[in-house]
Amino acid sequence: MSLKIRLSRIGTKHKPIYRVVVAEQRSRRDGDATEILGTYTPEAKGNPLQIKLDRVDYWFSKGARPTDTMHALIKKERRRQAAVAATPASPAASATPAAPATPAVPAIT
Repeated sequence: MSLKIRLSRIGTKHKPIYRVVVAEQRSRRDGDATEILGTYTPEAKGNPLQIKLDRVDYWFSKGARPTDTMHALIKKERRRQAAVAATPASPAASATPAAPATPAVPAIT
């Protein structure tokens, strides 16, 4: 049987929460999953997708195919992680201490 990476709903009415799962293609939507890879909360602010991309790559190597929705979400998550990795560290987090501030006006003695 072929494996699919897809969403499985676990939320309540009007509050959708999905698990990202690997399951056999012919199993039920909310049926038994081979492995849970993460969660997707569409109503969440910030990052609604929490997924283990290393495990996604593993299952791709084993022949699992994502659904159209999961393909788009995985692609979006890869772009987000690449953007986070490409951003430089903030100056406050640098290892060198900042020089003491010098007064703008010299003191009159």
